[in-house]
Amino acid sequence: MHEPALRAAAFGGEPLPDPAVLRGARTSTERLLAAIVLGAQGRYAAAATLLGPLRAAKDPLRSSLAASTLAAHRRQLGGHANARALDGEAFAKAVGLTSAPDPDGLDAAGARADALLGLAADNLALGRLAAARRLAGRAADQHSGWRATVRGGWVGAEIELAAGRGAAAVAPAERAFETAVARGARRHAVKSGIVLAVALRAAGAPDHRKISDDLVGKAMATAEECELLSLLWPAALVAADLRPGHAEEYRFRTAQVLHAVLRSADPCGRRIAEDSPWVPAPGG
Repeated sequence: MHEPALRAAAFGGEPLPDPAVLRGARTSTERLLAAIVLGAQGRYAAAATLLGPLRAAKDPLRSSLAASTLAAHRRQLGGHANARALDGEAFAKAVGLTSAPDPDGLDAAGARADALLGLAADNLALGRLAAARRLAGRAADQHSGWRATVRGGWVGAEIELAAGRGAAAVAPAERAFETAVARGARRHAVKSGIVLAVALRAAGAPDHRKISDDLVGKAMATAEECELLSLLWPAALVAADLRPGHAEEYRFRTAQVLHAVLRSADPCGRRIAEDSPWVPAPGG
């Protein structure tokens, strides 16, 4: 059984598992966890290969979680319209489901929260701010555990940033960061650190500048150490904005990482990234 090691990689303190653990995924839960880890590494084609059969499976819970996971991977490549369709599929499969609770939200309430938060993020990127707020509120009503709290904090902060309310973005970003750190979820702490850094800088307080810079530096270091390429290039982009004296260096690193990510993406993922206004050209 590889599930404990895969959970530690997906949701805990060991984001870089032994490759044999990824190859050894056999049960539906193990394959889902492996796909989550592969997506975090930017290995989207390998993740999609695992998620396709899970989406088509008769188990509606695993099917919903697989659709949400694939949606997240499409969203990471800037494909918000594609992700919205997948998140809608995920929510339709999770409506009315019941299940035993799972410590990491791989249960019915967690599946609904994942889908609703995904839909909120999709709608936000597509310019539908009011819809994003409603969907984020519905996700919070699921009361589905630590992971939804973290992801809800990300989306909540991004909603406030999109509304031009930098100061209001700090509280949800801090909630996400504190929850991820307390849980020992290194991958989630990395993204939470990036979101909090952006929120603090947008809030505009002078004493926030060093905190924001430190958060981005730590996020980049951890993403490099753990090979979290899906987070490394966004962190480098944020660093380019926050550290203008080294902007070219960070943009070059962004281009390097994106080139590696797109080489490991499936054809749909590559097309999405190439067409997306949110993803810089990997050539710089």
